[in-house]
Amino acid sequence: MGRLYTLYSRRVYSLVVRIAGQSSADEVSQEVFLKIFKGLQRFRGDSQLGTWIYRLAVNAALTYVTRRPRELPLDDHVAEPRAVDPPSSDPALRARIERAMAALPAGYRAVLVLHDVEGLNHEEIAEVLGCRVGTSKSQLHKARQRMRELLGPMD
Repeated sequence: MGRLYTLYSRRVYSLVVRIAGQSSADEVSQEVFLKIFKGLQRFRGDSQLGTWIYRLAVNAALTYVTRRPRELPLDDHVAEPRAVDPPSSDPALRARIERAMAALPAGYRAVLVLHDVEGLNHEEIAEVLGCRVGTSKSQLHKARQRMRELLGPMD
């Protein structure tokens, strides 16, 4: 369990913080690892272990976001990240992007993070999210379009 945690903790945390926000990332990440450890014996190997872990992380983050009303201001989502993100050369731009990400619907945010941040292809995203490849592509297109609207013109 320790090795599994060491291998995946940073990736799970990074994924969760981008979907559910900084203030809840520790709590949701802990829930994810509890689910991993409890469910590991039932893991059938139908998919790669990493894909299964991503699915648990995304589902936990999405569940958290949809069950809890946004009580904190958007600035909560741009709190200083813990060494999971490379430093941005432009902090103002980074904050702007993070605020726009926080304003996206959770499903859009999930597919955008999985594709553009984590580097998963549409087949992997479809497996993680339990949807069709076409749905993944469509959601990514809509998420990027919404991000452009939220960011507005870059001065």
